[in-house]
Amino acid sequence: MEQSSETHPRYATISDLEGQLGRSLRQLRLERNLEQAALAERAGVGLRSLQRLEAGQGSNTHTLLSVLRALGREEWVRTIAPVATINPLTLPRAAQPRQRVRKGRS
Repeated sequence: MEQSSETHPRYATISDLEGQLGRSLRQLRLERNLEQAALAERAGVGLRSLQRLEAGQGSNTHTLLSVLRALGREEWVRTIAPVATINPLTLPRAAQPRQRVRKGRS
């Protein structure tokens, strides 16, 4: 079953993805009631770098990570490649198959 674009959007290009990331960061900044200049200063990045990031016009990982940290959202990075909670390599190799229980005769 294919997921709808609302629950799992597909991006035609990397530019589309950059644009969505920029819009999300801008929305987060506005929810925190921060001006671009204040966030740029807090993150230790240039104002123009932040403007380009929010506009989806490219950035570097340093700028992105600095802005995420300044917004208190570093955990976003962990969602890129989450750590598996169950590692199949650590499961026992010789697990015995479950046996059916027979009813006793009365």
